[in-house]
Amino acid sequence: MGNFLAGKVVAVTGAGRGIGRAVALAAAADGARVVVNDYGVSIEGAEPTSEIAEAVVKEIEAAGGDAIAVADDISTMAGGQRVVDTALETYGRIDGVVCVAGILRERMLFNMSEEEWDPVIATHLKGTFTVFRAASAIMRRQGSGTLIGFTSGNHQGSVSQANYSAAKGGIISLVRSAALGLHKYGVTANAVAPVARTRMSANVPMELKEIGEPEDVAALVVYLLSERAREARITGQVYTIAGPKIAVWAQPRELRSGYAEGSWTPERIADFLPGTVGTDPMPLLEQVEEMARAARSKKAP
Repeated sequence: MGNFLAGKVVAVTGAGRGIGRAVALAAAADGARVVVNDYGVSIEGAEPTSEIAEAVVKEIEAAGGDAIAVADDISTMAGGQRVVDTALETYGRIDGVVCVAGILRERMLFNMSEEEWDPVIATHLKGTFTVFRAASAIMRRQGSGTLIGFTSGNHQGSVSQANYSAAKGGIISLVRSAALGLHKYGVTANAVAPVARTRMSANVPMELKEIGEPEDVAALVVYLLSERAREARITGQVYTIAGPKIAVWAQPRELRSGYAEGSWTPERIADFLPGTVGTDPMPLLEQVEEMARAARSKKAP
């Protein structure tokens, strides 16, 4: 047992499997008391069971840690509140929340149904909001706390997961808003965009050149939950960890601008924009085009 998080109470959603489980185990191993939340559903969001969360609690307790299970659905306001209330009722405080819970429903945009869109947005984006909302109210009064959302490199866009990509982009904006709005109350907020071997990453349609294990991601999360991260004034950031690599994503900012006299017209913009403001190339679009060329030539990209 370590002491990086000694005395802290941390709640982790999606903690029954994969990265969430690794985060819960690592937090407990470094001294935190852990609320283990997992609705216990399949990767598509079906067949919930409370046994998933309870199994992780048993692992933590067997290793000498302290944990409690909550099997509520965090895509509801009541579910998010229940996670935080359980921490308060059991341990008297909440120092960190880590929102890992997620599902996938892959479909091309032109074929995607409302039933494939809504649950993904609800689990990822709303599920982060419900826990952040409940936790931030307590952390504000405490004068301290850490919110961690889980995003993905797919926030850049996705060929066949527009629902997932939109949710992950929304989580980044939610985290940055939390960092700004809660700064004066001593609360930090950051996001993690992991690349690790899990049941969800197994469905990625292209080879991942840089990939690690859930335990790598857990190490980063434990650090972000710690006083060391607070002392380094880390908030409003998005980090990727992929095996030996750790990276920070740029903050959104204007890339370049141009000015002209008088009013804009479509014709004037057509003459002006390409040679001045131009575009910011999409790396993923280049990959898509490369895959299309490879498919036409019957070669692997």
